[in-house]
Amino acid sequence: MTPLRATVRLQFHPEFTLDDALLLLDYFADLGISHVYASPLLTAKPGSTHGYDVIDPTRIDPELGGEPAFDRLVSGLRARNMGLILDIVPNHMAVTHLNPWWRSVLEWGRASPYAEFFDIQWDSPNPLLKGRVLLPILATDYAAELSAGELKVVLDQKAGQFCLHYFDHRVPLTPPSYGSILQHTQDARLNDLGIRFDALEDAADPLSQASALCQELVALCQEGPTDDLIHYALAHFNPDPQEAGERHDRLHQLLERQHYRLANWRTANDEINWRRFFDINELISLRAERGDVFEASHAKVFQLISDGKVDGLRIDHIDGLANPRAYCRRLRRRVEQICAPDALPFPIHVEKILGAGEVLEPQWGADGTTGYEFMNQVSLLQHDPMGGHPLQAHWHRLTGRPANFMREVEQARRLVLTHSLASDFDSVSDNLLQIARADLATRDITLNAIRRGLLELVAHFPVYRTYAAAAGRSQADEAVFQQALQGAKNSLPEADSALLEQLNAWLGAEPLAQLPPGPYRSLRQRTLTRFHQLTAPAAAKAVEDTAFYRYGALLSRNDVGFDPQHFASSIEAFHAFNVARALACPNSLLATATHDHKRGEDTRARLPVVSERSAWYTEKTRQWRNLAAPLRSQMAEEQAPSPADELMLFQSILASWPLDLDIEDSAQRQDYAQRLQGWQEKALREAKLHSGWTAPNRTYEEACQQYLKALFEQPEATPLRTSLAKAADELAPAGALNGLAQCLLKLCCPGVPDFYQGTEFWDFSLVDPDNRRPVDYPARIAALAEPVSERELLMHWRDGRIKQYLIARTLQQRKADPQLFSSGSYLPLEMEGSQKHQALAFLREYQGRLLLVLVPRLASDLVARQAFPQVAVERWGDTRIQMPGHLKDRTWTSVLGPTQQHSGQETLTVGTLLAPFPVALLISS
Repeated sequence: MTPLRATVRLQFHPEFTLDDALLLLDYFADLGISHVYASPLLTAKPGSTHGYDVIDPTRIDPELGGEPAFDRLVSGLRARNMGLILDIVPNHMAVTHLNPWWRSVLEWGRASPYAEFFDIQWDSPNPLLKGRVLLPILATDYAAELSAGELKVVLDQKAGQFCLHYFDHRVPLTPPSYGSILQHTQDARLNDLGIRFDALEDAADPLSQASALCQELVALCQEGPTDDLIHYALAHFNPDPQEAGERHDRLHQLLERQHYRLANWRTANDEINWRRFFDINELISLRAERGDVFEASHAKVFQLISDGKVDGLRIDHIDGLANPRAYCRRLRRRVEQICAPDALPFPIHVEKILGAGEVLEPQWGADGTTGYEFMNQVSLLQHDPMGGHPLQAHWHRLTGRPANFMREVEQARRLVLTHSLASDFDSVSDNLLQIARADLATRDITLNAIRRGLLELVAHFPVYRTYAAAAGRSQADEAVFQQALQGAKNSLPEADSALLEQLNAWLGAEPLAQLPPGPYRSLRQRTLTRFHQLTAPAAAKAVEDTAFYRYGALLSRNDVGFDPQHFASSIEAFHAFNVARALACPNSLLATATHDHKRGEDTRARLPVVSERSAWYTEKTRQWRNLAAPLRSQMAEEQAPSPADELMLFQSILASWPLDLDIEDSAQRQDYAQRLQGWQEKALREAKLHSGWTAPNRTYEEACQQYLKALFEQPEATPLRTSLAKAADELAPAGALNGLAQCLLKLCCPGVPDFYQGTEFWDFSLVDPDNRRPVDYPARIAALAEPVSERELLMHWRDGRIKQYLIARTLQQRKADPQLFSSGSYLPLEMEGSQKHQALAFLREYQGRLLLVLVPRLASDLVARQAFPQVAVERWGDTRIQMPGHLKDRTWTSVLGPTQQHSGQETLTVGTLLAPFPVALLISS
């Protein structure tokens, strides 16, 4: 097997299977990829487009080809000396009857062997949920659905099991309740069987006895006459919508015997008594901290590792786990037990959002993150700090929304905590009340006071979560908590200060190890864990899924792992990030596009050019808003789209306008408009201002849709769309140069470059599902196989082959000298001259071998009025790289563009190095 060198992330689903990927391996190998990085492959819900809704973690998904196709893919990888990294989901599973673990819980409640696998509050204070789970699947209220006859009891004759049918839902009935159905059959054998089903409630081994009784029922059904009798019995429970009374009562009494409570789907946010993945009713959290759950949910993964078929793991949403550190350490130990002593290092990467100043704890034993922070670091580098304030002021002036992003975040956190995450928030609040009542000194603290304090504390949390354990908080966590505490104090009346200090003590400042073992300590531990598992989804839902769609000073700063409050950073800061990564996580993944990104990597690279041209942008948007006035709809006291929604749309068009779109071609325009409509619908609903997912404002959405349709179709909108297209084209060369620079930095900075499917060509995608469209691999394969001059690539840069060339050439160099890239030290280089702030350079050095990387930045003025994404030599003027004294005699050979050699000097001329190609990579040995 080859060491980890470069990965390609592939999204598997029924339309792109394991055998489809097998056909692409030659292409990936030729490109220089060492590992395929696969989306989850264990069995997910039928038709799943992503694989994160697992229903059976014990087998490869048959819709992807199952075990045979998986083995074919692994064999193909091995034949090409390539590896496989597998994305796994330890946090949650799908809520469906197709999930055997969940089905068992619905059938048997706390008696199920899987009752403790899921994060269920069995001892709910709600009497209707005591020992039961809330099942919020009904379209309307329970009584209405009961009366409408939509709930029907059905017998599965092949399995001998009764279940409830509700549209696409199949909800099992608990076997001890079968007797109440079978007693209506008027058949002695079935009545006797019903009595024995009734007796299961007091049986010593009800599950195995139920299985035997179900087989008896199957046998009786096969005899024939009983079939009509059972249908007759079921008629006593399935209400006729035209009738009322007894049938409704019988069905209700039958459902009252179940281990679940059927409810309107809208009750979930307030009453659900099991922890969801974020606020998704279809995903239930697993308790991976339990040893039995860990082993059962990872058994197949461990088998694949033991068989030598999986070479690395990506852990989904690590912060959703009760104890990420303990999980990672346990996983590392198990992997080391499985792998041969002489095996290559087994990489484990965690999906972790790092806040400003936050680092991945080395004690976790992970190799690094999945690379969101690198996306952010490159983005910060490519934004002009001088554009931040003008763009924020323009946004506020035009829309009335806050110029300060954190104000949007705080408002959004309060919203999600009191709405979509209300049940999680209530659970922590109730636990804190129990803690308060357990001590005479605090028993007068009220629930409302706790809720006020907790709400503001979480609203001001600067990171996803902290990790306080028995010994209390780490120094880093203490700093985070104190920042949140101060924010809460500033927001609350002074009278609540004492309460906040008490919350501080209960939520980690007072180490649990100081408490005597017992129920109180256990309560404190549960509460602390729940708090940790509340701040993470609150951050994700408030920032990524709300504030990012409310705040639009410049959308290129709104992406996963980004903080729009930090608009730009210096060259020195970027170097510092790389030095730190080289020391702490040299094998961390470096991503610039993912399946979760808000904008494609080149969409995101074009828009920062606006930060260099804020005055131009301000004037353009004024013109566009005037031109768009006839397209807007007047709705009561507002227009549709609102100024904020309109401005975000303009930015999205500027950023994603396809390089090959013919504005005169109506079919092309309509195709692009349809993509934008998908983005627009999601943006409006995620913002939760004019519409939302739970209660879509169809009138407002349709008005926005008509606006967008008119913009791309109506003759009256020709001046507006022409101006937008021209502006996008004006930004495109500098944006493409940013894209090439971003790509080379990913390839050469400390870490492992990760490529999202299809991004070898330009990636002007929008948020999912736009970023998961089928990839035109035949075009990419043909382009890689065709010899072409660098000059031709530059002349035809719009087709994307220039980016693929950059990737292939650099990956070939990584393959030729892997240790230079993986273990080489990182040395920032100083620039001098008139354009010294518009270029960045660094060295990587390993045992005397060197590579030099040089990329332009903030080069909009340098490529102005040019048709190509390259700075003309003369525009660099006297800009030079200062070389360290011990390297001034080295000779440098270019890797990109025609092969050239540069003799060693004390300084290297930037214009000369960048003459053959827009970015430069040189080597010296």
